[in-house]
Amino acid sequence: MHGGTHFLRLYAAELQESLANLPWNAINDVVHALVTAWKEQRRVYVMGNGGSAATALHMAADLSKNTAVAELPRLRVVSFNDDMALFSALANDTTYAEVFREQVVTYVEAGDVVIAISASGNSPNVLNAVTAARELGATTIGLSGYYGGKLANMVHIPVVVNNHSIEQVEDLHMMIEHMVTASVRQAVHQAVKRAA
Repeated sequence: MHGGTHFLRLYAAELQESLANLPWNAINDVVHALVTAWKEQRRVYVMGNGGSAATALHMAADLSKNTAVAELPRLRVVSFNDDMALFSALANDTTYAEVFREQVVTYVEAGDVVIAISASGNSPNVLNAVTAARELGATTIGLSGYYGGKLANMVHIPVVVNNHSIEQVEDLHMMIEHMVTASVRQAVHQAVKRAA
């Protein structure tokens, strides 16, 4: 049985500890940036590699759908992991390190929000995209783990999960994504009530 449930319980306990110590102010800053993007009708772009690519897709879907209110403008969110034809063409014709940067240069405008997800905080393609996004005047957000990596020092809003397990960092990034979506939705509904 490989130790029965001990490892599973240990995993959960470590996750709970990291969850209790999340960077709450930084997460709240992310919510504020996204609510501002909704009010100003800016676009939001999300990206990541591997498990973080799945989180980026999930986040884009949740923010697009779950913050929508009838008769009001929508928060427009796209993941740079969405278009596999474009993604693979860029990887093939340039380098893998440019797959996100090239999309940033094509789509991002000043005032937009760019969310980069990298557990290590050191993925070259994510870092290159953030550099380009900052040059274009976007608000940049980074979700990372461990000690934050290079990403934490490059973005306007670093959200660093202080944990050294790749699986737990990715777990917590997904939880943060859901918290942020729920908070943005609440803020949108409150804005609607105040306007009524």
